[in-house]
Amino acid sequence: MYFLLARVFQATIVMLCVALVGFLVFQFVGDPVLSLVGQETTVEDREALRESLGLNDPILMQYARYVVNAVQGDFGISYSFNRDVSEMIADRLPATVELVLLSGVLSLLLAIPAGIYTGIRRKGGIAQTIMAISVIGVSIPSFLLGILLILVFSVWLNWLPSFGRGDLATVFGLRSSLFTWDGLSHALMPAAVLCLFQLGVILRLIRAEMLEVLRTDYIRFAWARGLPGKRVYFGHALKNTLVPVVTAIGLQLSSLFAFSIITELVFQWPGMGSLLLHAIGQSDIPLLAAYLIFVGLVFTISNLLVDAIYVLIDPRIRHGAL
Repeated sequence: MYFLLARVFQATIVMLCVALVGFLVFQFVGDPVLSLVGQETTVEDREALRESLGLNDPILMQYARYVVNAVQGDFGISYSFNRDVSEMIADRLPATVELVLLSGVLSLLLAIPAGIYTGIRRKGGIAQTIMAISVIGVSIPSFLLGILLILVFSVWLNWLPSFGRGDLATVFGLRSSLFTWDGLSHALMPAAVLCLFQLGVILRLIRAEMLEVLRTDYIRFAWARGLPGKRVYFGHALKNTLVPVVTAIGLQLSSLFAFSIITELVFQWPGMGSLLLHAIGQSDIPLLAAYLIFVGLVFTISNLLVDAIYVLIDPRIRHGAL
């Protein structure tokens, strides 16, 4: 329990630092008042707006107000859309979450068994082929792979749609495009592009950890006792590869939110990535600051979940030995 409380305290400090960066971006990159008013606005009106926004208050008071507003989901008004930033994020976030969830599930379903297999049968032809494909996955830029998939599956074969998000459906109160075939057909190619790099990284990490563990003395002792192969591989070897693998999986799946920007642009997916690109093009500082805090929150929560999983899979952490 002390281990988890310490991690929660560290996560809170991290989020305060991320909020400080977002606040500095919001405060010192351009003038918020000039971005909100037109050229015809008088100096008196600008000063009145500055006072009403609290921009004349001490800097620590402004930072505290920014943190309190961010906790309540208030990130201000978008300069380019003249809309509440929180509403815009709420509109775009489900599409990005769908894409990240689908690509994350594909990555884990393919990488974990492939990593275990290539670790056990490392000299086999199938294992060597999987490793060669994984190198291709981490080597090809995502935008190029996306264009190639569009060319093959949309233009030549006409199997999958090349852009946009499909029809939505509501199941158990959740509204998502993943509940319809049209939505899945639209999400399949961008999810495949997004997962390929993570798949290659996770696969190679699991393989390396399996090779390392299979060379240890206690695995040799397990073989000497005559234990069956399944028990040695999955009961002893795989269990001891989980701590570094879980760490990598947590970070890799979190990074899907950051890596989705280019993929969403290629497939015109209406998610957070395309919104961020628009914010960069228009110098929309409230949107940029909100996106920064959102990505920081995703990484912080995923690290907390990874720490909680540590406690479950490693008894030394549970009993305070580490």
